[in-house]
Amino acid sequence: MIKYILFFIGFSLLIKGADFLVKGASSLAKKLNVSDLVIGLTIVAFGTSSPELFVNIIASVQGSSSIAVGNIIGSNIFNIFIILGISAIIFPLSVTVGTVYKEIPLCLLASLLVGILGNDTLIDRGNISALTRIDGIVMLTFFIIFLYHIFGIIKSQKTELELVGQKEYGLVKIIILIILGFTMLFAGSKFVVDGAVKLAKMFGVSESIISLTIVACGTSIPELATSAVAAAKTKTDIAVGNIVGSNIFNVFFILGISTIINPIPLFPMQDNISIAVSIFASLLLFIMMFTGRKYYLLERWEGVVFIALYIAYIYYLVIYCS
Repeated sequence: MIKYILFFIGFSLLIKGADFLVKGASSLAKKLNVSDLVIGLTIVAFGTSSPELFVNIIASVQGSSSIAVGNIIGSNIFNIFIILGISAIIFPLSVTVGTVYKEIPLCLLASLLVGILGNDTLIDRGNISALTRIDGIVMLTFFIIFLYHIFGIIKSQKTELELVGQKEYGLVKIIILIILGFTMLFAGSKFVVDGAVKLAKMFGVSESIISLTIVACGTSIPELATSAVAAAKTKTDIAVGNIVGSNIFNVFFILGISTIINPIPLFPMQDNISIAVSIFASLLLFIMMFTGRKYYLLERWEGVVFIALYIAYIYYLVIYCS
């Protein structure tokens, strides 16, 4: 019973730890005269994805490979269908041309890359479908290219990105926040991974199902808070950019690191369904930029469609994959 309580405590630690880490690191960057734009595209993006990172590191070290891949794929699906869906309902999301033609296609590429690299049995008739260490290096190479693109944006961008609720703290408090953030993220991720394994055994379902649903939703809460608040403040490009950037970060960096730590075997039928859904979600997001009354706008009815699709996806997992 204590394991299950710690599982949910773990989520609380992940969420608060990510919050402390972002506040401390952002405040430190401000003291060093780093612009809001750089902070938003790097530190905040890393901070909101830190729960996925820590959960995946712990899962990879402990050999819980299904949790590592399920957390990333499930988070990416949740990010688009639920977080962008809710954000669009709060306020229609207007997106810049650069995001539509560069970041969203890169997000789609990330999902496609997982499907290609992980399907050895289908593509080259290998004995086992897996994400190997070489695949991890490929993902990290794409991440470096993504960083190059981000810093290109930083150099050319003349407007400043306003961070929601950004404060500047004293040096002592900054150090305390960063240390607390990392400590809570580590402890929370340990509790979540151990709890996910126990829950899977208790309900008689695979660790993959638990990671695709409960773990993925829990680790995506920082992204939900960031995008929902940004949408409420009509900072719509921040709301979309946070999610698209997080999805790219999740695959290229977090899954890449996880795969290098410990190669991840995939189960072609079950995992490919979720990978296909993540590809579909990214593709649909791109298509919806050209539907409705105005281009480059995610409208409220499209947000409702996203949420309905996620409910259908969860129903399928619970009924047919449990």
